[in-house]
Amino acid sequence: MRSKLCKTKMRRKILLILFVLVVSFQLLPGGGDLYAQHVYPVVGKVLHTLSAKVSYSVSGVFYIVGILVFLLYPIYAIVKHKQRKLDVLWMELELVAWLYVWFYGAWGLNYCQSDFCQRTSTPRANYDVAALVRFADDYVTKLNESYVEIKKVDEALVRQEVAKQYARMGKGMGINAPFTEQPREKTMLLTPLASKVGVTGTMGPFFGEFIVNGDLLPCEYAAAYAHELSHLLGITSEGEANFYGYLACTSSDVPEIRFSGYLSILHHVLQAMREAGREEYNLIHTKIRPEIHLLELERRVHWVSLYSETLGEMQDKIFDFYLRSNRIEEGRKSYSSVIGLLISYEDNKKI
Repeated sequence: MRSKLCKTKMRRKILLILFVLVVSFQLLPGGGDLYAQHVYPVVGKVLHTLSAKVSYSVSGVFYIVGILVFLLYPIYAIVKHKQRKLDVLWMELELVAWLYVWFYGAWGLNYCQSDFCQRTSTPRANYDVAALVRFADDYVTKLNESYVEIKKVDEALVRQEVAKQYARMGKGMGINAPFTEQPREKTMLLTPLASKVGVTGTMGPFFGEFIVNGDLLPCEYAAAYAHELSHLLGITSEGEANFYGYLACTSSDVPEIRFSGYLSILHHVLQAMREAGREEYNLIHTKIRPEIHLLELERRVHWVSLYSETLGEMQDKIFDFYLRSNRIEEGRKSYSSVIGLLISYEDNKKI
């Protein structure tokens, strides 16, 4: 009994030390950047290397088992072992604290790092409608030129090419280099459920995994892979993940990968133009080649056929809360910040 009590005290002392360490990184000026640039590359590589030895998503199993344990343990402990409710509550709270420390220590502290413009000393562009139209016009020209029909995905080639582009970016672009030459993604265990809530990919922070939806269309795969890989490399903002994924894909010499990259931000460009005005929107919309319009319609029909409005709205609210609670003030709107990042990036290249 005394031995068990000593082990419990020791475990909780370790938990307290780790908790204080995690909170210190969050509160100390520059702590997030220190973690992202020097600590996370080591932690992330270890976790990714270990989880890569398993073909399925360890994160998916972990979430399912974790929820079941969290819900069923109190019943088991109270009914079977007659434990006091207060003791069970303390165990549940300790479990939450361990998950908190694990999440932020393994990946979550990347939320505390500086944003792209600060990390790379890139002036943030204060663009107007005219600048947005110029960007969109140039973008649509490149989108049209890059068009290629994609019927099949060479996953190994995508891994090799995208990882190569991220390795070229390096610290100068404010992102860590890939941990391996061909980082291997996992497929979601519950792909049908993910499609019902409109999730095409996710990061598995506890095990250094990045995960894609098994229902992705061939034209979407490379961009989704590049987006989720950027999360593995320490990028937390969805807008920045879109930005890095776009640059990685559009810099490739492989036509299918390049087109997937351009296509990935079409929705955001059109949304920005729609907000700019009907005339501006129509000007850009009519310049897109018919094949791409048809492809966009195919994508929309595909995902709408799999989507559940009720579940999707619930997921959107939960994910929006999650992002805002982790310093992403725009919440889900941060996805569209890719346009501002690209304009800032392009303007800085001209200086």
